[in-house]
Amino acid sequence: MSRLRIVTFNIAHGRGLVPISGLTSRRRLHARLEKIARLIERLKPDVVALQEIDENSRWAGSFDHLEFLRERAGFPHAVFGVNNRHNGRVHLNYGNALLSRHPILEWENIAFGQRRIGEKGFLFAEIDIHGRRVAVVNLHLHFGSRERRFVQLRQLTDFLEDKQRHRRVHWHMPPILCGDLNNPSHVPDATASLLDYFSRHGHYTLHPRVGVRTFPSPWPRRSLDFVFLPPSCIEPQCRVIRTLLSDHRPVLVEFSIV
Repeated sequence: MSRLRIVTFNIAHGRGLVPISGLTSRRRLHARLEKIARLIERLKPDVVALQEIDENSRWAGSFDHLEFLRERAGFPHAVFGVNNRHNGRVHLNYGNALLSRHPILEWENIAFGQRRIGEKGFLFAEIDIHGRRVAVVNLHLHFGSRERRFVQLRQLTDFLEDKQRHRRVHWHMPPILCGDLNNPSHVPDATASLLDYFSRHGHYTLHPRVGVRTFPSPWPRRSLDFVFLPPSCIEPQCRVIRTLLSDHRPVLVEFSIV
């Protein structure tokens, strides 16, 4: 059996607890991302799913945050799924990303729409983990509208159904999904909908369990950040990491693959 560690972390454009992007200097952004890299290093993950990470944004210092973290945390592989592209004088380019200690064989990014600011989406990748092809989805859903989240989930599940038809034979198991679901904990929403969808592919488990809160990081009141594991992922252990490096707390899940 292979033991694997996955972290999902919305890093909030590197701004920390500052409520508005663009109010943090480049020097402070570098310092905070350096601390995020050290935190990732200490957690020793195999794969890191990052949301709200900037490729080249004026409000976030105009540099590649993924390459910065990749170099400093010592990951050999990374892919960027940019969901917002707005070039020119006020350039804003950001989305989701993956860091991996294992080769990323194939990947694809899907933006849910065409907004240049605030667009969400998901990043799909197939990763070679000790000779096993493991599919991973890094998802970020709409923050304010339950209706929009359900529309986005339909886009995601349609995509996965197509992948299941054409790629399932190559996968070791159904996909792992992680990310920021922007899902209120007090009403049925995206989390329950995804668990219902994944139940068609076996007994998926949700981490952390419903009710364990990850946002905002100083005094968490909402459950937003999750990892969904398929049946082949056994003996899972989950920790929500206490940190003030973002307004979200990262989630670490360790498990064995059979």
